[in-house]
Amino acid sequence: MTVKTTGAAVDGRRYDAIVVGSGWAGSLLARHLGKQNWRVLVLEAGNGGTDTWEGFQDTVRTFSGAVAKVPNSAYRPNTAAPFPDVLDLSPDKETGRYLATGHFKQTGPFPYGTDYIRALGGAAMHWLGAVPRMFPEDYATKSTYHYGLDWPVTAGELEGYVREAERLIGTAGDACAQHELGVVPDADYEYPMEQIPPSYQDERFRTLLDGKEYKDKVAKEQAYRLKVYGLPQGRNSTPNPRYDDGSGKPYRPRGAVGIPNFGERCVGNASCTPICPVQAKSSPLRLQQDFTDSVHVATRCVVSRVLPGRGDSVRGVEFREYGDPATPASQAYTVEADIVVLAAHAVENAVLLLASGLANSSGYVGCHLMDHPTLLAWAEMPASDPIGAFRGPGHTSGLECFRTGTGRLSRAPFRIEIGNWGWGWATGAPLSSVGRMLGLGGDGSGEVRPDGYFGPKLRHSLGDQINRQVQLQIAVEQHALSTNRVTIDPRTHRDGMGNPRPVIHYDLDKRVMDGLYAARRASEQIFTWLGAKDHTALGPQEDGTKPVGYFKHRPDEQSAELDLGYHGAGHGAGTHVMGTRRATSVVDADQRTHDHPNLFAVGCGSMPSIGTSNPTLTMAALALRSAARIHRDLAELHQPVTVAGPREPATRETSAAETNRSRDEVTP
Repeated sequence: MTVKTTGAAVDGRRYDAIVVGSGWAGSLLARHLGKQNWRVLVLEAGNGGTDTWEGFQDTVRTFSGAVAKVPNSAYRPNTAAPFPDVLDLSPDKETGRYLATGHFKQTGPFPYGTDYIRALGGAAMHWLGAVPRMFPEDYATKSTYHYGLDWPVTAGELEGYVREAERLIGTAGDACAQHELGVVPDADYEYPMEQIPPSYQDERFRTLLDGKEYKDKVAKEQAYRLKVYGLPQGRNSTPNPRYDDGSGKPYRPRGAVGIPNFGERCVGNASCTPICPVQAKSSPLRLQQDFTDSVHVATRCVVSRVLPGRGDSVRGVEFREYGDPATPASQAYTVEADIVVLAAHAVENAVLLLASGLANSSGYVGCHLMDHPTLLAWAEMPASDPIGAFRGPGHTSGLECFRTGTGRLSRAPFRIEIGNWGWGWATGAPLSSVGRMLGLGGDGSGEVRPDGYFGPKLRHSLGDQINRQVQLQIAVEQHALSTNRVTIDPRTHRDGMGNPRPVIHYDLDKRVMDGLYAARRASEQIFTWLGAKDHTALGPQEDGTKPVGYFKHRPDEQSAELDLGYHGAGHGAGTHVMGTRRATSVVDADQRTHDHPNLFAVGCGSMPSIGTSNPTLTMAALALRSAARIHRDLAELHQPVTVAGPREPATRETSAAETNRSRDEVTP
């Protein structure tokens, strides 16, 4: 059970480990170290609340009352621990670019559209719950495809940690299909829970698309055979009787806050992002219920810097605590530990390291910022073929063929998600659909009714149109570029607590633009095979306003120029990438900073590449690997020292080997 504490109560104390951040990475680390009886302090900048039933229900009500259903709409703004929001970006009619407000200061030619949340549980409190694996080749894009950065570890070396992460998250999926895809190496492996049932739309896509061959002109006519695969997900379904974790007991989903019997199964509320009303979606709060008494958690504690120690070591952190409502406190507290772990978001980890002036001998702290630029394409199925939108999780299946293969030599790979929530992301449906039919606005599906529809006609027309909405979310790989980066400007850009805000410089290179172009062309053909009417509108609006993330592009002179655009996927990564050399990376394969032996920076920020899969599962595996390393470090640091007593002078009969053994008994 989680032990709560306050900043004032821990001021001046010493722990075995301090963990900054309570998301997946921080919670996995704290849980593992706590079970080894190490004294751990978890400092969370955001509020708690959702870890109680009353607080969780308040969050659900906040989401229900929000007009814009965006990832952060379930959580109230926090002036003491601010965070970015997708609504911070808007088009600028005068310049044709975009306006950026909020937590980020943006200086690049393109917007960084990813957000996160600072709250107990971290960014996982608004994640979708998708946990696909990376392909083995994703760990070696530089050596295999001549772009990006290679990892210092392989998929095989992470396999055991990936399996443990899938157990702790509680993954539901079809492992046999994932083995066929090439991401699960063992044909006999099973996920803890059965696959979330595919939607009716998934089945229609499978019927109409499986076996179709598509030639990608951007990838030099590379042929791809389409097949719909299910998506592994971190949410409750039916426990898998074939799953064996070595305990000899049947798998049971981890408990959810305030819900007996380990939570409910997914019932298709269509609100996984940001919140599942029945708590079917997994979250770090479940892990925190396993915290031992040796793990203390302090919320509303904003770490401002890591404190240097003797030599290359660090000794602890400085932080400030605020009240509720958020009233920034002026008093600074300090706490010390043998090991300090930064487990905040990739962006916040970089800000802390830069503000502390640590771990940056390479000059790469904050560099290599990544995301999955996501192209949306939407269409309307024929009246004779309604597919029933807004049922289930955000997506339960996808087209995986474009993620791998020699096409990566020519353009960025991409993964096509089959969206279950109609045009919700693209146009704001169903609210926008209602507005069009009432004569109040439009959703791009046709002319706005000047007189509007009302009563039975409105209900019938709305039901008919929404039931036929199809949307593809196409996540394109962005490789690590040192020019995409997080910096700070303490002189002009600070938050309410006086800490530096992130300054983001973000751009897309030709490889990524070519990937977005190829994705749009693929969506056009897919809609043709579905018999759907393409309503995708990525270009300027009638008044000339250009959407956020808009650009025109063609990969070569022979190709037609297209209006393109992208959204952020919420998959922030890079900023303290791992590697074998101090000169070119920030952390090693265990996520230990090269410059400081007792300072770790963990999370997606360590990833040298993100492939085309949601990064949470890989991040969790890395956290478990780091937890094992930190445990060994602490065990070595705290092992008892044996001091040899006085000895008689060696005689002629005492062998040299015996004398050497006597010397070796003294442990340094």
